[in-house]
Amino acid sequence: MPPFLLRSLRRLHNSNLLSHFASPRVTPAMSLSTETLTRPVSPDQTRIGWIGTGVMGLAMASHLLSAGYSLTVFSRTASKTQPLLDRGATSAASPRAVAAASDVVFLMVGYPSDVRAVTLDPTSGVLSGLSPGSVVVDMTTSDPSLAAEIATSAEAVGCSAVDAPVSGGDRGARNAALSIFAGGNEAVINNLSPLFKCMGTVRYMGGPGLGQRAKLGNQIVIASTMVGLVEGMVYAHKSGLDVAKWLEAISTGAAGSKSLELYGKRMLDRDMAAGFYVHHFVKDLGICLSECQRMGLALPGLALAHQLYVSLLAHGEGGLGTQALILAVERLNNTCLNK
Repeated sequence: MPPFLLRSLRRLHNSNLLSHFASPRVTPAMSLSTETLTRPVSPDQTRIGWIGTGVMGLAMASHLLSAGYSLTVFSRTASKTQPLLDRGATSAASPRAVAAASDVVFLMVGYPSDVRAVTLDPTSGVLSGLSPGSVVVDMTTSDPSLAAEIATSAEAVGCSAVDAPVSGGDRGARNAALSIFAGGNEAVINNLSPLFKCMGTVRYMGGPGLGQRAKLGNQIVIASTMVGLVEGMVYAHKSGLDVAKWLEAISTGAAGSKSLELYGKRMLDRDMAAGFYVHHFVKDLGICLSECQRMGLALPGLALAHQLYVSLLAHGEGGLGTQALILAVERLNNTCLNK
């Protein structure tokens, strides 16, 4: 081959290589993510879907209706959606049907297995029905690795996923005063801020799964705080103190806490109605323990609280609220605060 031709072929080859590395191919998912970031969120432009209308989900979805957003809802127990339907929401037959009618879909379901089925089922799941550029927001306390998996699957179909579990209990949900821990693309989360503001205060925790990890840390703190609270109450009772006066006295000192504020009086009144179910808290603490095992982390307070709450399940009390922990410690000591 003549030398000049050989040199020309080499130049062409190198030029193609440089072009390949300098200008990566833009996939549909990559370009559509930009649409997600810039799509305005407002009642007249954004269709909302909501899946899961239990104690927390019902109140949270209600705030979006109050703000003027159109709402399409689904719950496995159809009757639980009726309060929203009475206010103008539309019912859908499946998570996929919710997604097909929505730009942003919120989930507030029970367990990681529910989250997986609702989002990733190929025939009935949310991601099978979402239009490109739409967003799914999981507000369930779930597995961080599942949150990352959902984010990857959403990106593959040109959508975005945010994990945004909440803290504040039923009172926080009713009063739109929840703390929201958000993981995912920060620009997407910022764009959704008008929706989050309807429910509480959102804080960005980092990439996919880090919203869930922030919530698990929150649950670890609550678990040990609840153990300390009920142990203190049982001690005060056995030592002859008026427990109600004692709670009032410590509430303004260093022992004061949100758990005392929310649950102290409920326990004294033997009000065990669920703002947050024992069986859901056991689920949360189990995820925490699995995360700790994966990280080689020993948290004995967490393990103790988990076992005490599991004992409530053994007594058939999983449907009570987390304040029912007082029952477990009373049984250990053969006493009862209302005697």
